Amino acid sequence: MGGAMQIAVIGAGAIGRWLIAALQAAGMGPVALILRDPGKADLGIPAVGRVADLPSGITHLVDCAGHTGLAAHGAAALAAGIDVVTVSLGALADDALATELAAAAEAGNSRLHLASGSVGALDLLRAGAVGGLTHVRYTGRKPPAAWRGSAAEDVLDLDQLTGAAIHFKGTARQAALAYPKNANVAAAVALAGLGLDATEVVLIADPAATGNLHHIAAHGAFGEFTLQVQGNPLPDNPKSSGLAAMSLLAELKRLDARIST
Repeated sequence: MGGAMQIAVIGAGAIGRWLIAALQAAGMGPVALILRDPGKADLGIPAVGRVADLPSGITHLVDCAGHTGLAAHGAAALAAGIDVVTVSLGALADDALATELAAAAEAGNSRLHLASGSVGALDLLRAGAVGGLTHVRYTGRKPPAAWRGSAAEDVLDLDQLTGAAIHFKGTARQAALAYPKNANVAAAVALAGLGLDATEVVLIADPAATGNLHHIAAHGAFGEFTLQVQGNPLPDNPKSSGLAAMSLLAELKRLDARIST
């Protein structure tokens, strides 16, 4: 490890708590937390409510609080010269927020790092986008319980499903805006490849699904590929992806390494 990282974490939900424990086990901190209610912090780590109150020397701020966490604190951290690591890629479907974050990173000479989240093959999509990528479709299939509290409830009776049912077809941008807690993978696929407006997305509720199933199909001048990933949720929350949490730790280790992949 490079050894110079000083890490703070936004959020202490299922993903945040998993990451905090994993960072502590790896000897990487974190040294501070940003929480909506710092007075209720129970993890033995100093907690504050905003970037301005973080201790000096923070080099990386990790967003584990979803789109709202990135929107609330991302720009302030970037403008202060703190790199931000996030899996809330769907938040970038909001052009105003994406522009704000880019301007803050420019002002602070910092970077916003996009963790891979629950899916792989993003390196293939990036390469294909350079060499000729013409079509990308992402299909997300989850059990009905994983879609509760989302726009799927406006389309389907999730409690009465007897078979797989599509509740969304559209672009990755539309999916990210309509499903802020469920479409970060679609946004990750889009940002690595054809972009938010040219990537097709299909979202499915399936009572037979035993986990969260992600399928990518892409083709172009480079060739073609398909990828399927079945990820398990974190034990504390059926809506939180284990791989999403793990990808944050993997990205931090990559950034800290002298030789990185």
